[in-house]
Amino acid sequence: MAEVVQVRAGAYDCDVLVIGGGIVGLSTAYAITRAAPGTRVTVLEKEPGPARHQTGRNSGVIHSGIYYRPDSLKARYAVRGAAEMVKFCAEYGIAHAVTGKLIVATERDELPRLHALVQRGRENGIQVRELGPAQISEYEPEVRGLAAIHVGTTGVCDFVGVARQLARASGAEIRYGARVVRVDRRADRGVAVLTAAGEVVRGRVLVNCAGLHCDEVARLTGDDPEVRIVPFRGEYYELARPELVRGLVYPVPDPAFPFLGVHLTRGIDGGVHIGPNAVPALAREGYGWGVVRPRELAGTVAWPGSWAIARQHWRYGAGELHRSLSKDAFLRAVRRLLPAAEAGDLVRAPAGVRAQAVLRDGTLVDDFLIREGARAVHVLNAPSPAATASLPIGREIGRRALGMLGAL
Repeated sequence: MAEVVQVRAGAYDCDVLVIGGGIVGLSTAYAITRAAPGTRVTVLEKEPGPARHQTGRNSGVIHSGIYYRPDSLKARYAVRGAAEMVKFCAEYGIAHAVTGKLIVATERDELPRLHALVQRGRENGIQVRELGPAQISEYEPEVRGLAAIHVGTTGVCDFVGVARQLARASGAEIRYGARVVRVDRRADRGVAVLTAAGEVVRGRVLVNCAGLHCDEVARLTGDDPEVRIVPFRGEYYELARPELVRGLVYPVPDPAFPFLGVHLTRGIDGGVHIGPNAVPALAREGYGWGVVRPRELAGTVAWPGSWAIARQHWRYGAGELHRSLSKDAFLRAVRRLLPAAEAGDLVRAPAGVRAQAVLRDGTLVDDFLIREGARAVHVLNAPSPAATASLPIGREIGRRALGMLGAL
């Protein structure tokens, strides 16, 4: 088997080999071919089409960048990426809308955190309007809160449509149904991968945008990612009475966690999604409690960081688990923002899984994480707002990959 995937000098199928056909991988291919026309890019995606996981299973929000630490990659790329995403959608006729959103405090102890978000938004160059209870009703008549902020640059779009357009416009060769099972990297030659179908693809530089499996691909390449992807499932409901919500309504997030809490999102199709919560998934693609993959679960359990998370945040986790198992508990969380909601208004919708990088000590990696190895660029943490920020993220990854090509 090792002989099959051995790299041979001068026998390249492409210049840059991208693993992962989500929005980040396809944006990378798009960025490379625009920056360096003639560069041969091949994208390997294990699914039969693009954007089947994080890209296609989120709430479709174009995030403003208000939540993220100033000067972090998330802050810079989300603010820049939101504007670029709206422009990209308009240019290619992809469904989108700039709706604005409310972040609503429903308890007095949330008011200092709400004010801190105002300051953070201004530091990140985002226009924010502070609202009292009567002004909240002007935007959302059925929403109740003590205070809120309105963020005008937030929107929604069809991220799957964006991914498809990136694939078309990149000019890259996209191979679907190509699950990578083995990687042979030679620093003096290049990279060769073997797919589950027995195909061998050789490239000069590898880019790992494998999302839920990015740490596994890094290890196949021979690099130590120093993180483990711990999958968190986000469960959604659809609102049976979408007329109760005009736009986007969020709670004040807990700054100790990268999750934004149960929120209300009117999508481009006019429906309103409610969620997500965040519970540990029993598989990397564990979209329900019945999806269990023992090897993947054992890998999560064996990672010391998983136990550290459990010790540090068990109360938070218990609340999320309760909302997962009890529709009444989920409804109570919704009614903090939307008192008119009733049990019959909540209709189960497809879930998503967040690929969250966790350090050995249990630290949840907060920012985007991109690392380099010999002839390889690894994207090791790119959850929300990566879809919003995908165009500038793709340029950054592309810059690094082209730099490696130029140095060979």
